[in-house]
Amino acid sequence: MTSKIINMAEKIKDAEDRLLESLFRAEPIADAGFSDRIVARIRRVIWVRRLALPVAMLIGSAIAVKPLLQLGSVFAAFGGKLPGVSIAVPTAMAAQLPVLLTIGSVMLIAVFLFQLSEE
Repeated sequence: MTSKIINMAEKIKDAEDRLLESLFRAEPIADAGFSDRIVARIRRVIWVRRLALPVAMLIGSAIAVKPLLQLGSVFAAFGGKLPGVSIAVPTAMAAQLPVLLTIGSVMLIAVFLFQLSEE
């Protein structure tokens, strides 16, 4: 089902509209599939760019797991030798933590949506 507005626009055509339609009604230029190959190449490049950063992050995270585990074991070994130190978080900061996390999440979502809208 088509819209009534589109149907009305199709019925009300002046001479300029008919002239433009006749100009754009020409046969496509024969290029032996060149334009299809270019479009396919552009789409492939777009997908490579979209996937490159997430794949690099996964590979980097996989490489960093072993050193992080070793670093954690070193800190655990030092933890038994150091005297007990407590880190006091101010109550004002603790009260603002949910607000800060919410604002940070909203900002991350906004950046992600902005990047999607550019493509």
